Amino acid sequence: MADPNSSPRPPLVTGDKTIADVTRDICAPLERGPTGLWWGALAVSCSALLLGVVAVGYQIAVGVGTWGLNKTVGWAFDITNFVFWVGIGHAGTLISAVLFLFRQKWRTAVNRSAEAMTLFAVVCAGIFPLIHMGRPWLAFWTLPYPNTRGSLWVNFKSPLLWDVFAISTYLLISAVFWYVGLIPDLATIRDRSGPGWRRRICSVLSLGWNGSARTWHRYETVYMLLAGLATPLVFSVHTIVSMDFATSVIPGWHTTIFPPYFVAGAIFSGLAMVLTLMIVARKVMRLEDYITHSHVDQMCKLMLSMGCIVGLAYGTEFFTAFYSGNGYEQFVFKNRALGPFCWAYWTMVTCNVVIPQLLWFRSVRASLPCVFALAIVVNIGMWFERFVIIVTSLHRDFLPSSWADYAPTSIEIATLLGSFGLFFSCFLIFCRFAPVIAMAEIKGAAHLGKPAAGRREAHRQEHAA
Repeated sequence: MADPNSSPRPPLVTGDKTIADVTRDICAPLERGPTGLWWGALAVSCSALLLGVVAVGYQIAVGVGTWGLNKTVGWAFDITNFVFWVGIGHAGTLISAVLFLFRQKWRTAVNRSAEAMTLFAVVCAGIFPLIHMGRPWLAFWTLPYPNTRGSLWVNFKSPLLWDVFAISTYLLISAVFWYVGLIPDLATIRDRSGPGWRRRICSVLSLGWNGSARTWHRYETVYMLLAGLATPLVFSVHTIVSMDFATSVIPGWHTTIFPPYFVAGAIFSGLAMVLTLMIVARKVMRLEDYITHSHVDQMCKLMLSMGCIVGLAYGTEFFTAFYSGNGYEQFVFKNRALGPFCWAYWTMVTCNVVIPQLLWFRSVRASLPCVFALAIVVNIGMWFERFVIIVTSLHRDFLPSSWADYAPTSIEIATLLGSFGLFFSCFLIFCRFAPVIAMAEIKGAAHLGKPAAGRREAHRQEHAA
């Protein structure tokens, strides 16, 4: 006979935490001073950011000619980085909105950081189209604003303009979704803080939260509506980014598989980045009881499923080129696998298709060092995926007389490092001043997976609180 107190699933919060323990543990990194490790990480990330600022400043002063672009390869590192960073942000919306609508309670430990990561990644992505203009101070020309220069309007047929609307909408909805989820936690920090700047700021940002049943009801309604609005963005934003390529006539780009292919790849890379950050955060911030092996296992399964979809897309591209009988299309894919940039292609396949298959093994998913290494490998592979799609499709054009090679310059490499510096600097500051775990949500899921007696005690404590 089965034990009535047996747990059908691993608990989402370990260590027999009470509601007060959850509040104290998650607020502890905010209430104690910054550690030496935090200062060291911030110094490294800010140094990379400063390097990127210098590189971008030099490029704006001298011109886009400081990049390694030429007449044939007109897109390279800049658009590669743009698509990479947009993709990184997709996991945040997936974890926060889509899994919320599907009532996946395990998301509560990672959704806050994933949402913040989305915002920072979209900001990093938005930099590259601006500096690619060469004259970023004229970026407002991409907006359909009233003007006195006759019928001068933006070109609504341009896929690049679609990016402007997609990214700005994505950033706005994601920021509102993130902030609304923060409101109950900001009220908790307000109530725990003594007189001072922290209490004053949290009092303003918590919008007078009082924790009443009416307040919770309205909060949950708004959160549900925002999740419903954010969910289509997971699929629409990177679909629009894929149209930058799919609406062209370049062999290797004009294919209908790009929208689902790009969306799956974006979620794949985003999940890898979330795992990378969460594995570090759980150790450094002592959150092992909240970001458990069960959470890592669920994330690994999601990442494995996306990796299999991406691998299927790679094979479908080659099959479509072969089956089409189009010589130009067949040449492009043969050139990817055997041409001058074959090293980049096989790096992409190895990192995104071959190595992630290790996640089929439970022992690999249970080893945090292995998962951390796999997540970094996937991020490297997904960056190379965008590089392969862009550069290898351009550097061998229709006419052999126009063929050209490409090599990044030090300015491009420094700009890429600067974008990583911006991303990690923002994330470190977020970890210092905001709770990395949604306290209000994790409290509601803390009893899941516990024996019946533990669930009754958790409910009793919750009502008492």
